[in-house]
Amino acid sequence: MNREYHRWFSPHLCRDMELLIFGHGGVRVLVFPTREGRFYDYENWRLVATLEERIDQGQMQLFCVDSVDSEALYCRQAHPACRMARHKQYEGYILEEVVPLMHSRGMGPMVAHGCSIGGYHAVNLAFRNPHLFDRVLALSGRYDLTRPMGPFADLFDGYYDADVYFHTPNHYIPNLADPMILDRMRSMDIKLVIGEHDPFYPSNLDLSLALWSKEVRNRLVVWDQEAHQARYWREMVRQHL
Repeated sequence: MNREYHRWFSPHLCRDMELLIFGHGGVRVLVFPTREGRFYDYENWRLVATLEERIDQGQMQLFCVDSVDSEALYCRQAHPACRMARHKQYEGYILEEVVPLMHSRGMGPMVAHGCSIGGYHAVNLAFRNPHLFDRVLALSGRYDLTRPMGPFADLFDGYYDADVYFHTPNHYIPNLADPMILDRMRSMDIKLVIGEHDPFYPSNLDLSLALWSKEVRNRLVVWDQEAHQARYWREMVRQHL
């Protein structure tokens, strides 16, 4: 299997960023890590191994990016506005540094994918930039970071502004009216996979229903139990990626 390690200084984030590429052709999959996770977790948790045969056959490439969530969404010592500012810088890094690298690696469809908070990143980025992506696969994701869910707190401590709104899919999708954006989203293959006992299940259901209300086709796949662990994600990607 082709495996490449890349590291460069990101002008958007003013720090070095790392990523791993697996494969040599086919569908191009942007893989976001879990909460405060790293670019190598997808490999360490054997999700890459689960997809190895398809990667070797040139059916897909994985672009496993690093996270700055500890400096952004989960940086509790910073003001929520500063957390969002760092999150937006990360979005700029992905869009203007990583996506061009993916474009240089062939003409296959583009997929946004992630597990847990990585699912949020995949959904939010793809829905905000539907012209760039053909598919979304989000596993165990959370799409309203302002709402406490089980043991998971509001990530903005009650703070709310336009940036929070426009980066919260459960908030902006119900109000989305731009016909060009909606038309592009209607052409996407969207899958949300969630455990029936996952605290984030209501968020997934709300998002799925909001998409359907906009005539955006999507598939909500409900897994047995909580299913918020790598051993479940391996089977989920085997079936759905």
